[in-house]
Amino acid sequence: MDFDKFREYIPKILTQSLPGETSHFKMAPPERMEIVKNLKIDTLQLRKAAVMMLVYPKNNQSHLVLIVRNSYKGVHSSQIAFPGGKVEPDDFSFEYTALRETEEEIGVDKESIEIIKPFSRVYIPPSNFLVYPFLGYSETELYFTPSEREVAAIIELPLDVFLDEATIVVQSMPTSYSESIEVPTFKIGDHYVWGATAMMLSELKDVLKSVF
Repeated sequence: MDFDKFREYIPKILTQSLPGETSHFKMAPPERMEIVKNLKIDTLQLRKAAVMMLVYPKNNQSHLVLIVRNSYKGVHSSQIAFPGGKVEPDDFSFEYTALRETEEEIGVDKESIEIIKPFSRVYIPPSNFLVYPFLGYSETELYFTPSEREVAAIIELPLDVFLDEATIVVQSMPTSYSESIEVPTFKIGDHYVWGATAMMLSELKDVLKSVF
């Protein structure tokens, strides 16, 4: 999608209602749905995080940036995610956390990002994180400086590819719930995006398709 056209749609995106769990459940692992269906999220002692769904022009085509996390001892090792991370004590808002973490992880100056709107929060049972996603954009093409400690690779995803229904496939994946289960994923090149990131992508996709 031409980036100028994406910008024209921003006012409509701003006023579009969020489908929330209706979109999330399309890409949720079945076991996860069983775990969370009776949970009262607001009564739990949760860790909190925020991520940035960042759209930017590359050759004047709209792209979305994702990261491949480094391998480490943890439930999200080597997974594909949005840039972002946990809320620190000095962060004054979830929006600021998303901007700060984006700058730290992929080297994009937070002053160059315009926030469009927050999206629906997602609870991640294995790590007990409640994640707050934000949709933002940059007016100019981005050049990334990934954190060596946190980021193994950058994925630049054209919006046209993201919005293509052919990117959604069911794949057998090892998860925290089981050694191998069939889960809905976004297939991006050789990568499979699943779990919480896929759930957030699902809501973003539904919102964009409703306004484009």
